[in-house]
Amino acid sequence: MGGKGKDIDDTKDWTKANEDCIGAIDGTEVSAWALASKHIPFRNRKQNLSQNVLVACSHDMLFTFVCAGWEGTTHDTRVFVNAILSNRVEQLSFPMRSTGKYYVVDAGYPNIPGFLAPFRGQRYHSRDFIGRHQPKGKEELFNMRHSSVRNVIERSIGVLKKRFAILRDMPNYPLRKQRYIPKACCTVLEAKKDELFEEGERENEQEFDDTEATSYGSNEEHVTFDMSQTAEMAQVRDEIATSLWTSYRQKRKSKKKVSKN
Repeated sequence: MGGKGKDIDDTKDWTKANEDCIGAIDGTEVSAWALASKHIPFRNRKQNLSQNVLVACSHDMLFTFVCAGWEGTTHDTRVFVNAILSNRVEQLSFPMRSTGKYYVVDAGYPNIPGFLAPFRGQRYHSRDFIGRHQPKGKEELFNMRHSSVRNVIERSIGVLKKRFAILRDMPNYPLRKQRYIPKACCTVLEAKKDELFEEGERENEQEFDDTEATSYGSNEEHVTFDMSQTAEMAQVRDEIATSLWTSYRQKRKSKKKVSKN
C-alpha cells in the first residue's frame, strides 16, 4: 500500500520513533442524529449534531482501536481518559503499549507513558516550516517531526470519512445503534483497505489541510495526572528532541562545507 511506513520513512532521524512509536491516536467528529430534546449535548462548535470518536491506527493506516458514541460536546481528553486510562469496558479492547512503546498524540492529550505529545507554545504544523521558516530550536524540530509521524491518523480519518457518507450525514437511527456505525465503517475499510485507501488517498490528497490536526488543547478538559508520569514522558520527549537537533545541526554543517568546496 502506498501509505505504508511513509511517515516513519520521512523522519528517519527520529530513531526512537522508529523503534518505540507504534501508532497514532486522535479524536474526530462524525455526524449524529438525536431527538430535539437531546440536541444540546450533541451540538458541536459548528452547531452540527455530532458524536466524538476516538481512534488509533498503526503506521500502515490500520485502525487498531475505535471508541464511539460520545456526545459532540464531550472534551477529547475525557473520551481519552474514559476509553483508555479508566476501567471502562472499552479498555479491554485497547491495544495497550508494551513498556517503552508509545502512540503519538496531539497537544490536547496528556504527555504520559505510552502517549507522546508535542511541545506546547511552539510551531507545529508542517506548513509553518515551509521555505525559510526552518526550525529554530530542538522543540520546534521535534514538533515538525512529530507532526509528520502523527499525520498518518489524519490521513486515515480523512479517507474513512471520504468513503462513508453515513459518517457525514447520519440517518435517524437510535443513539444506541449509532455508536456502532464508525466501528463498522472501520471494519469494512480494513477488509478492502488496499482498494479503498488508495482511491481515498488520491481523492483526499488535494483536500487535506492540517489546520484542525492539532487543537493545542482548545478542546481540552482539565485532568490531573501523577507528576512522576508526566515527568517520565517529558524526559523521553526531551531526549528525542535533543537527538534530533544534534543530528539536524550536523547535517546542516556538512551541507555548508560541501557548498563551500
